[in-house]
Amino acid sequence: MLDTKQQAIIPISVFTANGDMEKLKPALHIGLESGLSVNEIKEILVQLYAYCGFPRSLNAIHTFMEVMQEREAKGIKDNVGKEATPLPKDMDKDTYGAKVRQLLAGWDKEPPAQGYQLFTPVIDTYLKEHLFADIFARDVLTHQERELVTISALAAMNGTEGQLQFHMGAAMNTGFTASQLYAFVNVLDVKVGHKEAKVAGQVLKRFTS
Repeated sequence: MLDTKQQAIIPISVFTANGDMEKLKPALHIGLESGLSVNEIKEILVQLYAYCGFPRSLNAIHTFMEVMQEREAKGIKDNVGKEATPLPKDMDKDTYGAKVRQLLAGWDKEPPAQGYQLFTPVIDTYLKEHLFADIFARDVLTHQERELVTISALAAMNGTEGQLQFHMGAAMNTGFTASQLYAFVNVLDVKVGHKEAKVAGQVLKRFTS
């Protein structure tokens, strides 16, 4: 139910988020051999800083650099892939980001600000203008692929079940089916670990029941 590229995205995202560089390295090799371009993997690692922080994102980027050096030394020529289209200089990031979040959440319209949005308005600005505009507007990955990256990372971290539930819904709003999300849980179980799969499975069950 998930193609080989989609399956390869999952362990790359998980091992970046949990900081396991030893397991990330072979996952990166598999990703390239599964059809992910160099720039697609770079984009995954860059996006993940918004979820697991600069340190782990940068560690993963350094690990990817090592993988590329190893492959180049062996004469392996990987597909570099396309570069991101430059964003318009006059782009209204607040409006664009709000629209992306609205589509991912499945809202008919943006609801009134509440909770953390009122308590700390700047974080809502960052979410809209940076995560859902600066990052999500980059067309190296689709919104569907970005949501797969996101749910993979959230499944790898402790205490993020609420965010995981939201983003599983967002993944379905980008076109994933419930069956594909159960396939995602299965990939976690086989390629990552039973703990991560169990948490993701429990969240998915609540979401789809």
